[in-house]
Amino acid sequence: MNRNNYYNMNNMNNVGGVNEAEFCPNCPTQTIYDPPITQYEDYYHPQLVNVVQNIETIKQHHCCPVYKQHYTYTEKNVMVSSVKRVKLAKTSAKKRSKK
Repeated sequence: MNRNNYYNMNNMNNVGGVNEAEFCPNCPTQTIYDPPITQYEDYYHPQLVNVVQNIETIKQHHCCPVYKQHYTYTEKNVMVSSVKRVKLAKTSAKKRSKK
Protein backbone atom coordinates (compact mmCIF):
# COMPACT_ATOMS: atom_id res chain seq x y z
CA MET A 1 0.00 0.00 0.00
CA ASN A 2 1.32 3.41 -0.85
CA ARG A 3 2.09 5.66 2.12
CA ASN A 4 0.13 8.50 0.62
CA ASN A 5 -2.96 6.35 0.36
CA TYR A 6 -2.44 5.00 3.88
CA TYR A 7 -2.42 8.44 5.48
CA ASN A 8 -5.40 9.57 3.42
CA MET A 9 -7.56 6.56 4.36
CA ASN A 10 -9.01 8.43 7.34
CA ASN A 11 -10.14 11.15 4.99
CA MET A 12 -12.27 8.88 2.78
CA ASN A 13 -15.07 11.40 2.54
CA ASN A 14 -15.21 13.96 -0.18
CA VAL A 15 -12.58 16.64 0.19
CA GLY A 16 -13.72 20.08 -0.84
CA GLY A 17 -16.73 18.56 -2.59
CA VAL A 18 -14.53 16.48 -4.89
CA ASN A 19 -15.04 12.77 -5.35
CA GLU A 20 -12.29 10.43 -4.00
CA ALA A 21 -11.56 9.02 -7.43
CA GLU A 22 -10.94 12.51 -8.79
CA PHE A 23 -8.92 13.73 -5.79
CA CYS A 24 -5.15 13.52 -6.26
CA PRO A 25 -3.17 15.66 -3.84
CA ASN A 26 0.23 16.93 -4.91
CA CYS A 27 2.47 15.27 -2.29
CA PRO A 28 6.15 15.55 -3.03
CA THR A 29 8.18 12.34 -2.94
CA GLN A 30 10.51 12.09 0.03
CA THR A 31 13.61 10.02 0.39
CA ILE A 32 14.57 8.71 3.83
CA TYR A 33 17.93 7.14 4.53
CA ASP A 34 18.12 4.66 7.38
CA PRO A 35 21.44 4.26 9.16
CA PRO A 36 23.58 1.68 7.35
CA ILE A 37 23.49 -1.91 8.45
CA THR A 38 26.98 -3.26 9.05
CA GLN A 39 27.43 -6.78 7.85
CA TYR A 40 30.59 -8.72 8.57
CA GLU A 41 31.99 -11.65 6.66
CA ASP A 42 34.62 -13.55 8.59
CA TYR A 43 37.43 -15.31 6.77
CA TYR A 44 39.84 -17.50 8.70
CA HIS A 45 43.38 -18.29 7.61
CA PRO A 46 45.73 -20.75 9.30
CA GLN A 47 48.51 -19.16 11.29
CA LEU A 48 51.38 -21.26 12.57
CA VAL A 49 51.96 -20.74 16.28
CA ASN A 50 54.95 -22.51 17.79
CA VAL A 51 54.28 -23.67 21.32
CA VAL A 52 57.30 -24.81 23.30
CA GLN A 53 56.47 -27.03 26.25
CA ASN A 54 59.35 -27.77 28.60
CA ILE A 55 59.21 -31.19 30.25
CA GLU A 56 61.23 -31.62 33.43
CA THR A 57 61.90 -35.15 34.64
CA ILE A 58 62.48 -35.51 38.36
CA LYS A 59 63.96 -38.83 39.40
CA GLN A 60 62.91 -39.58 42.95
CA HIS A 61 64.89 -42.17 44.87
CA HIS A 62 63.27 -43.96 47.78
CA CYS A 63 64.71 -46.42 50.26
CA CYS A 64 62.51 -49.40 50.89
CA PRO A 65 63.38 -52.42 53.03
CA VAL A 66 64.17 -55.66 51.22
CA TYR A 67 64.76 -58.47 53.62
CA LYS A 68 67.56 -60.88 52.84
CA GLN A 69 67.99 -63.68 55.31
CA HIS A 70 71.39 -64.79 56.41
CA TYR A 71 71.89 -68.05 58.27
CA THR A 72 74.60 -68.98 60.72
CA TYR A 73 75.44 -72.54 61.43
CA THR A 74 76.96 -73.96 64.57
CA GLU A 75 77.93 -77.45 65.35
CA LYS A 76 77.88 -79.05 68.72
CA ASN A 77 78.96 -82.47 69.89
CA VAL A 78 76.69 -84.08 72.44
CA MET A 79 77.25 -87.39 74.20
CA VAL A 80 74.19 -89.54 74.36
CA SER A 81 74.12 -92.39 76.84
CA SER A 82 72.03 -95.49 76.45
CA VAL A 83 70.14 -94.79 79.73
CA LYS A 84 66.64 -93.43 79.15
CA ARG A 85 66.04 -90.23 81.04
CA VAL A 86 62.45 -89.82 79.98
CA LYS A 87 61.06 -90.51 83.46
CA LEU A 88 63.37 -88.01 85.09
CA ALA A 89 62.36 -85.36 82.68
CA LYS A 90 58.66 -85.97 83.28
CA THR A 91 58.92 -85.81 87.07
CA SER A 92 60.93 -82.64 87.04
CA ALA A 93 58.39 -80.95 84.75
CA LYS A 94 55.57 -81.86 87.14
CA LYS A 95 57.45 -80.37 90.09
CA ARG A 96 57.88 -77.07 88.25
CA SER A 97 54.20 -76.79 87.44
CA LYS A 98 53.16 -77.25 91.10
CA LYS A 99 55.11 -74.25 92.31
